[in-house]
Amino acid sequence: MDVSVIPIGNSKGIRLSKTILDKYNITDSIEMILEKGYIILKPKSVPRDGWEKEFKKMHDNGDDKLLIDDLFTDEDLNEWI
Repeated sequence: MDVSVIPIGNSKGIRLSKTILDKYNITDSIEMILEKGYIILKPKSVPRDGWEKEFKKMHDNGDDKLLIDDLFTDEDLNEWI
């Protein structure tokens, strides 16, 4: 795919189509990797992005209860002392 280099202020840049941005989930920034004569543009991943909002939603819905008890009735904690 040919992409034109365009002037942006005192710098130059490239323009990515909405289709590419959507397909690779590129929103605010990307990672640029310079490797063996190549420039690689990679979507920047943000691990656990949005988890806080989802955990709050689970709590508000009452879906954040333990499925397995923290302590089993037949567990002998003294064996670890």
